[in-house]
Amino acid sequence: MNRFSKVAKTAAMIAALTLSMSGCGASSNGSGSKSSQDSYDKTAIITTNGSEPLNPLTPVQSVESGGAKVATQLFAGLVTYSSDGKPVLDAAESITPNDDSAEWTVKLKSGWTFTNGEKMTSDSFIDSWNYAAKLSNGLQAASYFSNIQGYSDSKDSDLTGVKKVDDLTFTVALNKPESDFLMRLGYVAFAPMPSVAFDDMKAYGEHPIGNGPYKMASDSAWHHDQKIELVANPDYKGIRQPKNGGITFNLYTSLNSAYADVQSDNLDILDTLPDSAIKSADTAFKGRNVNQAAAIFQSISIPYYLEHWSGEEGTLRRQAISYAINRDTIVQKIFNGTRTPATDFSSPVVDGYSKSLEGSDVLSYNADKAKELWAQANAISDYGDNTFYIAYNADGSHKAWVDAVCNSIKNTLGINAEGDPYPTFSASLEDRLGAKLKGATRAGWQADWPSLFNFLNENYRTGASSDLEGYSNSEFDKLIDEGAASTSSEDAIKKFQQAEEILLKDLPSVPLWYQNVNGVWSTKVSNVNFGWDSVPIYYEVTKSK
Repeated sequence: MNRFSKVAKTAAMIAALTLSMSGCGASSNGSGSKSSQDSYDKTAIITTNGSEPLNPLTPVQSVESGGAKVATQLFAGLVTYSSDGKPVLDAAESITPNDDSAEWTVKLKSGWTFTNGEKMTSDSFIDSWNYAAKLSNGLQAASYFSNIQGYSDSKDSDLTGVKKVDDLTFTVALNKPESDFLMRLGYVAFAPMPSVAFDDMKAYGEHPIGNGPYKMASDSAWHHDQKIELVANPDYKGIRQPKNGGITFNLYTSLNSAYADVQSDNLDILDTLPDSAIKSADTAFKGRNVNQAAAIFQSISIPYYLEHWSGEEGTLRRQAISYAINRDTIVQKIFNGTRTPATDFSSPVVDGYSKSLEGSDVLSYNADKAKELWAQANAISDYGDNTFYIAYNADGSHKAWVDAVCNSIKNTLGINAEGDPYPTFSASLEDRLGAKLKGATRAGWQADWPSLFNFLNENYRTGASSDLEGYSNSEFDKLIDEGAASTSSEDAIKKFQQAEEILLKDLPSVPLWYQNVNGVWSTKVSNVNFGWDSVPIYYEVTKSK
């Protein structure tokens, strides 16, 4: 069943979110039918696949998928998201904008605590946001707070726009109006931390204390490179009430091993399939598999610090590479139709997705055009016998499509092209962060929150948290600002799409395809559903007695 609808960002939606959840139908997201509760074991531990987090498990450091998947279970923010990507109040009683959406008033629900017993208050959010945004802390999540008054990317500065009114109320003043500011508040980077976190953030990240539906099972729950063990948090007061006793994330370095485990009922949920299993999953896991659209965008990014890949020469080569990739053939042969060739830089499940942007023809296969552009680039500076590399993490199912893309480029342009495998996602990301890549890299984006703005701003805005390849275009930045400040979703989308048309010329990353979530589960579990972001809705999963 398709659980997705396009995300509406309207004034009516924002107004509705100022209401107490006690009066909203969305509160039913947290639990199922009581009549069926006797048929499952509320103490059972659900096992699922994961990858070793790159950073300590704090909300402000868990910006990559391995950490975010776990941290989202440990922490609860002001809002969460329904399965189809709509914001739903969680720790907040209300979130209210002023007339131009430049200032927001947040009221918290009372009685919430962290798992060490400390009360959750306005200070919990204010201190956490200030820590995240502080330049000297060097956090990748800092740019998420850049529109809040007081933020600085050149010196340490408090977020002066975040002001405490009382223990359960604070206000947020923005540098520029942002009509969908509320949408980002469900992202884990905006979740609160208790005061003990700031005594020793590294130690805290090893043994996180949160306020979410789950908590660490023990002081030694994180067995590095092996597993992370969570148990249900009985003190959690939000809408994500667990129907199970906990989650164990088994940290695999091979999807084939994970698939073998779920086939033998030794793993409950696998949220990504190896390429070799995609075609057979419908039969092998009949009634226990999913293939549905998700907010996942796949591309290859090419660093601007590499020789031949900046300036006019670089733009010509980027366009040539894009024209040289036969996306339609690869999607059918490698992915059995479970991917959709990209036509923009977002995802079909978010409002503003487009098939008809000006310049989107660069995303179609055109061998003659590719050769023409490559020759023009060579006239500026000859590429010689250099190899075009695509870095990827071998612990994910990427080798087959990377090889196919390289072959398409090689056969079209007559150059050397090959994959550059890293053993783990963490290893590949470290070289991206350190500007040490010797070529292009696989670059997937799983949306932090369901918004076109998130796809564009966080990846391509100058200095953004995930602008790891050094792209900068002032006209693009200007259009993003104008879209964010728009008072209607329609006006915002127009600006964002104009910004995308700049990306189609510059191609800081080369869009490949949109990814469905393809997952399977064992015979031991039921009520397995996947959300708008491709992540299993863990708290809903039940296990038979």
